[in-house]
Amino acid sequence: MAKLAGKTALITGSASGIGRATALLFAQEGARVMVADCVVDGGRETVKLIRDAGGDADFVEVDVSRAAALRRMIDHTIDKLGRIDILHNNAGMQGPVMFAAEVTEEDWERVLATNLSSVFLGSKYVIPIMVKQGGGVILNTSSTMGLGGKATISPYACTKAGIISLTKSMAAEYGRFGIRVNALCPGVIDTPMGGPSAAIMDLDYVPLRRWGQPEEIARAALFLASDDAAFVTGVALPVDGGWVAEVMFPFKGQPVQH
Repeated sequence: MAKLAGKTALITGSASGIGRATALLFAQEGARVMVADCVVDGGRETVKLIRDAGGDADFVEVDVSRAAALRRMIDHTIDKLGRIDILHNNAGMQGPVMFAAEVTEEDWERVLATNLSSVFLGSKYVIPIMVKQGGGVILNTSSTMGLGGKATISPYACTKAGIISLTKSMAAEYGRFGIRVNALCPGVIDTPMGGPSAAIMDLDYVPLRRWGQPEEIARAALFLASDDAAFVTGVALPVDGGWVAEVMFPFKGQPVQH
């Protein structure tokens, strides 16, 4: 049986990359999917891919940095799908690559609004709906960068750390209402956004010695969104090829021959 049969899923940032891979997999597993993104052509292409494969999807344009746009996104999803069983707060941006003192206030506010405030507001508007429904799943895309700092991307790292803390707080608050809240922490993934990240990463820090694929993150998202993870809430799950395990003391010697 499909893991998400009868469920509805709203996925932000699903015009490409991790969001698109997750939307395709969720639809394949039986979910009706609302594709949400500011990139209209990409979002509609995701819908087409889902429908061509026999799935059910619709599109809503949204700028997640704006509270009013997030409210309209939620209202549109309820109007079209009737309910929201899964909210995947996935949209985000990398922001400037420079030392902290060089970051402008405008860039700081833009990354904060896009990456962190959007997760708070999207969840804030969906939680009352899920409470009335008797439960639901909120899945937030953080990053391995949220598990520790990284030179030259302080705005990004701070927002991703904030997502993890927010995830744990909401999990503690709303578990009694049947709402599970978890975070994904991808490493460097082969996506349009992941390319710039790869430029500041050393592949030697990744034990599996490769970048991840969007489909690999989507499979982790499916686990957390499905009943396979029915007793899992408040976690920040690294999906990073072992980067977090290796980052403190990267091994660059020759492997032992067995």
